[in-house]
Amino acid sequence: MPEGPSLYILKEQTARFVGQTIVRAEGNTWAIDTSRLIGQPVVALRTWGKQFLIQMPAMAVRIHMLLFGTYRIDEERDKPPRLSLHFADGSFLNFYACSVKEVDCDLDALYDWEADVMSDAWNPKKARKKLRANPDMLACDALLDQDIFSGIGNIIKNEVLFRIRLHPLSTVGALPPAKLRALVEQARAYSFDFLAWKKEWTLKQHWLAHARKICPRCDIPFHKAKLGKSMRRSFWCERCQKRYT
Repeated sequence: MPEGPSLYILKEQTARFVGQTIVRAEGNTWAIDTSRLIGQPVVALRTWGKQFLIQMPAMAVRIHMLLFGTYRIDEERDKPPRLSLHFADGSFLNFYACSVKEVDCDLDALYDWEADVMSDAWNPKKARKKLRANPDMLACDALLDQDIFSGIGNIIKNEVLFRIRLHPLSTVGALPPAKLRALVEQARAYSFDFLAWKKEWTLKQHWLAHARKICPRCDIPFHKAKLGKSMRRSFWCERCQKRYT
């Protein structure tokens, strides 16, 4: 599943479509009437967490990449697109294997931008407040909670927990204040590291915990299990990642 930084790259790559008018819209989506998109100018392209938002004067379309969603700019894949948008200059944007939904065009009223770790409006104080309001939440679930850390996915979760030496089964309410601050700070910091490495095509080379077998600090085998309410894969070291309960 693409994480927030990957969608941020999509926003940068599609910036040239802002201000252009859609002249043709099609695809195998059943969720929206694509004919309503024709003739509408693209007012803005935005991301919130793992969602890509196409804002127009009369409507907005939300693209969620789900587990296997992809996109192509001025290119086609060997399968029908879920949504295809064409512009007057001959350029086009295709989305595949994703969720397409119409949402209210007032995106500022619809989304909490202060919860998006990639947003300029990110509010770490608000994130800490939300965490303190959920003392029984596990650290592995907290990082994947999109209401707290919009844009964080499983890779970032595992890497942040390893970076700050925190066991995934730690409860939020048991964390010392300094560890809680580190959790919030590194959720954003690692997301921007992820972005930089993704652009360099070196992301996997920087993974220290996710999908790894040996702890690089302790040189002992990582533990691996599906943990928490989310039941997503966790990789952790029992020696250097402390469990707070």
